[in-house]
Amino acid sequence: KMAGSSAPWIGSAYLFLQSTCKTIVLPSLYESSQKKPSVFKALKLALADSTGSVNGVDMLKVHCSHPHLIVQLKFCKQENCRRFLQSYREGALQESLQNHLQLSLAMTTVPLEMELKAGNEHLDNMLKDEDRCLECIYREKPDRLRDEEITELEECLKSLIVHQSINNNMAVKDCASLNSPSLPYPSQGSSLSPQVTFIFQGQQFANRMLTPDDHQKFAKLVSKKWKQVGRSLQKNCRALRDPVIDNLALEYDREGLYEQAYQLLLRFIQSEGKKATIARLIAALEENGLISLAEELLGLHSNEDC
Repeated sequence: KMAGSSAPWIGSAYLFLQSTCKTIVLPSLYESSQKKPSVFKALKLALADSTGSVNGVDMLKVHCSHPHLIVQLKFCKQENCRRFLQSYREGALQESLQNHLQLSLAMTTVPLEMELKAGNEHLDNMLKDEDRCLECIYREKPDRLRDEEITELEECLKSLIVHQSINNNMAVKDCASLNSPSLPYPSQGSSLSPQVTFIFQGQQFANRMLTPDDHQKFAKLVSKKWKQVGRSLQKNCRALRDPVIDNLALEYDREGLYEQAYQLLLRFIQSEGKKATIARLIAALEENGLISLAEELLGLHSNEDC
């Protein structure tokens, strides 16, 4: 009972979402640069419906863990969390999200299954005991700040809503950066924190996000070692776990090594967003003895030619 305390009421929970329709795979839709803004918009609106306020619950990160889409939630007020739990328990949140996804994605129906967890506790097993659920959520403090990608999507949604009220036709143009096929490469805008540097062969380089040019050079030059690089990257990238790498090898076997390597790095960029940096790729290349390719990506070869 925090009523008499001046400390803010803060808690965290994870909402697990899965479509019961085999043809609708939520993580794949969220990983698609074209569909991501639509899925995000549906999530945002449904959560606002559940608390009665746009800021009632904060999304910190959306994780893609096939077949689930996992939304990390942060609550800053006990009453908002209580409203959310009531909406969840009564099935209103589920219905709202199904409707918003249907509208956003222009689909006939998007049937969902939901699960709510706080730490090791499955809240679905104790929904009738609201105070206990609140206690579990309050006990779990958020372990991260809001993901940069979420902030970017929020900004796009705001500009979309503002422009829709002025001119419906402008909205699409204003959100073009999120709908464009190049979304896997996050915008190199000022929203980034100050750039960090890393050392390669005794030289200092500015760490930056991977570019389409890096992507193509990597795919062209990595050759048969693309799998080994993938396994180095997978250490801190869950989207590249072993089955994924093996599946890419099979799926793009006919297209050859370039396409296999291209798809590998695409998965890395899409899942890691602004954390898909040149430093991480260079470290993976070094680990596998691909020094020449690392030099190529850092522009060392062209510097020597000047």
